[in-house]
Amino acid sequence: NFSQVTEFILLGLSDNRELQIFFFTIFLLAYAMVLLGNLLIIVTVRTDPKLSSPMYFLLRNLSFIDICCTSVTSPRMLVDLLSQRKTISFGDCVAQLFFLHFVGASEMFLLTVMAYDRYVAICKPLHYTVLMSRQVCWVLVAACWAGGFLHSLVQTLLTIQLPFCGPNTIDSYFCDVPPVIRLACTDIYVTEWLMASNSGLISLVCFLVLVTSYTFILVTVRVRFTEGHWKALSTCGSHVMVVTIFFVPCIFIYLRPFSTSPSDKHICVVYTVLSPVMNPLIYTLRNNEVKASMWKLWKRQR
Repeated sequence: NFSQVTEFILLGLSDNRELQIFFFTIFLLAYAMVLLGNLLIIVTVRTDPKLSSPMYFLLRNLSFIDICCTSVTSPRMLVDLLSQRKTISFGDCVAQLFFLHFVGASEMFLLTVMAYDRYVAICKPLHYTVLMSRQVCWVLVAACWAGGFLHSLVQTLLTIQLPFCGPNTIDSYFCDVPPVIRLACTDIYVTEWLMASNSGLISLVCFLVLVTSYTFILVTVRVRFTEGHWKALSTCGSHVMVVTIFFVPCIFIYLRPFSTSPSDKHICVVYTVLSPVMNPLIYTLRNNEVKASMWKLWKRQR
């Protein structure tokens, strides 16, 4: 594509050395929590036969996606925080952009599937075993990954066809579509709107489907005051928290013409660092079955 740029310079979150060390400490702890917390969930769900329902099958897949998602950005960010010159090659930048959107979109679709699972469990309990059989769950998870791949492929192809001839400074801590395509030395108006409609609409549509599902659940729970429904509602409450933390920043970043606002990179921290940290905390601390299974797993290992 006649690009002359072979590498990009990442400005990171701050050029203050003390702040960089502070961020390194916080993000290293966050990354460790993501890895340990989600791996613990995966092992617990995998080893406890009592956690064989579709909800926990989907939760295990969500934990795996969270590990992948944060591993796309966090390791390089941690290295760059201790480096004087923060550079990334053109190929590595494109690869990071591809995998970020691949796992990010897959997580959006999976969260939507999890909301559908709760909707069926509460609103159509008699049909739950049929509508959410193990075969159906595998098909839905595969569809999530396939949808994420197609979304990311479109974003990546639209990016690499642009010519980059300078400047090569990205005001962020990772390569993403908005800051990268702003560096192209050509008119990006059409490309910008195509990308915004792709990422932004996916975020918005998934979010609206989630809100609709939880609205139906709330209406159903108001009518049926049973212990089982209140337990399911508690689970939905944690889902809503995850959804809000993850989707709102994504919609803000992608569902508009891409800007170069310095605040955007700080908003990105919410869904690249904070959201993967919150998932294992919310799904363990607010779920008695998972906590009990983890405790049994701990006692078996002693």
